[in-house]
Amino acid sequence: MALHLSLSLIFRIYAILLLLINVSFAKTLKRDVKALNEIKRLVGWRVVYSWVGDDPCGDKHLPPWSGVTCSTVGNYRVVVKLEVFSVSIVGKFPTAVTRLLDLTVLDLHNNKLTGPVPSEIGRLKHLKTLNLRWNKLQHALPPEIGGLKSLTYLYLSFNNFKGDIPKELANLHELQDLHLQENHFTGRIPAELGTLQKLRHLDVGSNQLVGSISDLLRIQGCFPALRNLFLNNNYFTGELPNKLANLTNLEMYLSFNKLTGAIPSALANIPRLTNLHLDHNLFSGSIPEAFYKHPNLKDMSIEGNAFKTDAKAIGTHKVLKLSDTDILV
Repeated sequence: MALHLSLSLIFRIYAILLLLINVSFAKTLKRDVKALNEIKRLVGWRVVYSWVGDDPCGDKHLPPWSGVTCSTVGNYRVVVKLEVFSVSIVGKFPTAVTRLLDLTVLDLHNNKLTGPVPSEIGRLKHLKTLNLRWNKLQHALPPEIGGLKSLTYLYLSFNNFKGDIPKELANLHELQDLHLQENHFTGRIPAELGTLQKLRHLDVGSNQLVGSISDLLRIQGCFPALRNLFLNNNYFTGELPNKLANLTNLEMYLSFNKLTGAIPSALANIPRLTNLHLDHNLFSGSIPEAFYKHPNLKDMSIEGNAFKTDAKAIGTHKVLKLSDTDILV
């Protein structure tokens, strides 16, 4: 019996050792090696000093390339994260990235990438985070970005994107954060985005968007999880609809638009409302007393409107007084 147990234990140890050996010497998938070496040639000296050797996942003698994370799948290693940011990479978006089909994170933010995001981006079906903010990317967003069904975080702010916001973004059912601010988007926000059940943060501030908030909320039961709504610095018109009060988690940043009318008292029923930025629009009338009694509202800016003189801000705000030399950006 003792001999049987010893042999069984030996076989188990042997099996574990074989597994460890196979993992440690697993080859990196040729597809990923080829793609990253192509990117290495394109980006040049800015990463070459930390991308030593031919295998991005490393080998027995060299560590993985900086910003590259790999995982073992069967007998091969694949690249699952590419995080190369703030190294002043210059040039067009490297299309070879879209051949890294196992990527879950692609972070190239704070570089100097130009040109369009290629339509091939839709190949990255496992991608959960796409961070391209603080670059110089241009042109319209490809509708294929709506094929990234696992995407949870999308950061495209501070670029030069233009054209419409693709309605295909409504296909991203896992999306929680959508950052599109500081671009040149035009047209209307697709109301279809309201069908995203997990969307918590929508920032389209500082673009050239038009339309009304009523148009944005036209789908029944829209934006059930939305917490932060940034529409500031655009060209939105019309009145604030009572329907906004259905978004019970909401904070609103509506500054510097062309919104009109009175502030509905129903909005004071939003229980988690802590920030309400209404400044520099065309609102009029009085602020309902319910806002001043709201238990959580800490910051309500109202300057730059046509409110009655009894309307008071909540929080510390200074009225902006413009002279002939003042320039608003």
